[in-house]
Amino acid sequence: MVEMLQILKQVSIKIYLGSEGAAEALRAGAVGVLTQGHKFMDATSFPLPGCYLQSNDAANIHKYIHSTRTPTATIYKTTEFKDNLAPMVASFSSRGPNNATLEILKPDLIAPGVNIIASWSPISPISHTSGENRKLEFNIVSGTSMSCPHVTAKQISPDNHAEFAYGAGQIDPIKALNPGLVYEANEVDYIRFLCGQDFNALTLQLITGDKIICSEIAYTTARDLNYPSFALKAPHPNHYISGSFRRTVTNVGSPNSTYIAILIVSKGLNISVNPDVLYFTSLGEKQTYVLTINGKIKKSIESASLIWDDGKFQKKEMVLLYIT
Repeated sequence: MVEMLQILKQVSIKIYLGSEGAAEALRAGAVGVLTQGHKFMDATSFPLPGCYLQSNDAANIHKYIHSTRTPTATIYKTTEFKDNLAPMVASFSSRGPNNATLEILKPDLIAPGVNIIASWSPISPISHTSGENRKLEFNIVSGTSMSCPHVTAKQISPDNHAEFAYGAGQIDPIKALNPGLVYEANEVDYIRFLCGQDFNALTLQLITGDKIICSEIAYTTARDLNYPSFALKAPHPNHYISGSFRRTVTNVGSPNSTYIAILIVSKGLNISVNPDVLYFTSLGEKQTYVLTINGKIKKSIESASLIWDDGKFQKKEMVLLYIT
């Protein structure tokens, strides 16, 4: 970067093209910067007008620069275009499986968190580049700090092995305010679950703040946790797997409602729900069902869905079988 700064100071370069980034170009007094790399970048703030180029495009510009004594360039205002691949999961988003507990599907769901126009403190730098003094009320930001405020509900955009990327799907904040059915689990349920995962007393005390003795607790397996998804692992393809999951749902939708189970299952798998109809007569009422899986997993990952539908609310849960 020192060498690039010296070159910029020696010649009257207005727009710099290179891989060093925008910070040194700003320090040297350039009015624009073109940075290059091998991959597309997410939206990021430059301290001066700039553009990110893939290596092939940058190579063409290099050829142009060397073809004339007075190369010129113009950086135009950003042009927006529709991304036909959207919505899709960002490359930096965490993926499953959940190595700590393989039978708990992670992630649970996804939320918009890439290139979000967000409010911005005027005392915070825009591009985190030394020497920049711009102040704005909004900035383009990516990350979990952007996805968390969006959170709640579902709309899946399937892809190969994408279950470990999107979980139950992209959230719908409006529908999440009135979900119809909810899966409740309290502190005791999670303590029993953690005991079933062989957490020692010291770790449990750090998590709960209490002295927990697992030998005195009727601990449960991951499969028994009242969780809104179902996951089974198999050691190899064509392995016959079987498992049952007991779940309890609480009615928070309509006082008098009847939910019918709809299963979307891959060929070769046998998945059943008992009972397959849930009757509710009041809000807060609880009903329990058992989902059972039998069959051979033929691919590295097989997925299915369970939908509880009362005509107004649709509660969709992921069923996942995969090779470990």
